[in-house]
Amino acid sequence: MKRAVFPGSFDPLTLGHYDIIERGLKLFDEIILAIGVNADKKYMFSLERRLQFLEETFKDEPKIKVKTYEGLTVDFCMRENADFILRGLRNPADFEFEKAIAHTNRKLQKIETVFLLTSSGKSYISSSIVRDVIRNNGDYTLLVPDAVRV
Repeated sequence: MKRAVFPGSFDPLTLGHYDIIERGLKLFDEIILAIGVNADKKYMFSLERRLQFLEETFKDEPKIKVKTYEGLTVDFCMRENADFILRGLRNPADFEFEKAIAHTNRKLQKIETVFLLTSSGKSYISSSIVRDVIRNNGDYTLLVPDAVRV
């Protein structure tokens, strides 16, 4: 079975994430959406709410599992018997950052990172932009799946 972990904070889940996940389903038998928990980070949405966003959005997709984890992503992948990490790339800066993480992860464990380019119509969307739009009472509904529209 080809199992991938798609890690992130998903604060909140965006249409950019959704794009990568949907396209990743064609490549993998199972994708674990792994919400990383970082005690030092301030989140806009609670862990419970972020879990709800993911579970509701993918409730009809049996190839998707949603879990949380702390610590290194590669250690979580080993516990879950995942041989791949799935990541999305929006721009060259993402590539440079993600490349360094992928090399480090492969050094720590024998795990491959698979990169998918975000679809051109969604490459500008990021969770931080969505949070900024929400904070400023803008219409963020065009940037997120239905389950995130609170």
